Amino acid sequence: MIVYNRLWNTMALKGVTQYKLITNGISHSTLSRLKKNQTVNTDTLDKLCIILKCNIEDIVEYIEE
Repeated sequence: MIVYNRLWNTMALKGVTQYKLITNGISHSTLSRLKKNQTVNTDTLDKLCIILKCNIEDIVEYIEE
């Protein structure tokens, strides 16, 4: 299962708020999907990496079920 716990940690470390994500093109519904560890498309992951200036492993993690 893909989880986004690292996203929230990276945001906290970099001082990035959910509001900043929204103003940079991440929708409310996408944020909701991320909070629930639901699927998002790779374009969203790309945007998150650009906004946070980080690597993909800083926002997603695979956990074996």
